[in-house]
Amino acid sequence: MDLQYLWLTPAGFVIGIFGTLIGAGGGFILVPVLLLVYPNDASDTVTSISLAVVFVNALSGSVSYSRMKRIDYRTAAIFSAATIPGAVLGALTTGYIPRRWFDLVFGLAMVAVAAYLLLRPQHVARAGKQGVPRGHIQRHITEANGATHTFSYSLRTGILLSLAVGYVSSLLGIGGGIIHVPALVNLFDFPVHIATATSQSILAVMSLVGTLVHVFTGAFEHGVRRTIFLALGVLVGAPVGAWLSQRLRAQWIIRGMAVALALVGARLLLVAATGGQ
Repeated sequence: MDLQYLWLTPAGFVIGIFGTLIGAGGGFILVPVLLLVYPNDASDTVTSISLAVVFVNALSGSVSYSRMKRIDYRTAAIFSAATIPGAVLGALTTGYIPRRWFDLVFGLAMVAVAAYLLLRPQHVARAGKQGVPRGHIQRHITEANGATHTFSYSLRTGILLSLAVGYVSSLLGIGGGIIHVPALVNLFDFPVHIATATSQSILAVMSLVGTLVHVFTGAFEHGVRRTIFLALGVLVGAPVGAWLSQRLRAQWIIRGMAVALALVGARLLLVAATGGQ
């Protein structure tokens, strides 16, 4: 038994909770942890582990959100298909990035996301619109608790965004929810809970595609055991995150995670700047 990996299971539990709670998949937490704990691993090994764990997290979280009837399945299907080309290309690109440059890019990305989450204005749903603008599709969602939501968004913009998210998230191994959820809420007027649940469903497809690419290239071979230990924790944590989403204000969690992202991102930038010393 690999006792050196036992700590990954409780870590996976925490990742499962937070990743499902805000619909981000947990990769934005896991990747910096793996980068700091395993400084000698190749960048594609780190991202392959993260994407596999994101898949387990997203699949488990999607099952829980499905019972709550919070997933917009039509949107999830369209956006998932749009992420696939980007996810394949991103997974293939990672192996060509030197580890030091990967740390630098990821550190900058984390600080940028943290700044956005901390500084973004509070979302206010747009009401009183008459009709559906040309090129938009309208959605009607009724949750299991009876809450109903009506909103519309630009299909073309959503597809283009998903293509870009597929590439960036697969390249960095973060799953993409940290980008998709704010976009769904602020650009497409999704209710927060619907955006979170729908994002989990999209992540399941996108992360599976990225993981399979890493399996075929051989990058995942060195991360199988660590993935198993992480997945055990994630499978328990994801349903807890879905349950907590009904009881906690997501804004509190997001602000706290933004601070953590900024600190870890700064640490990665320091490591990249000093060559790991």
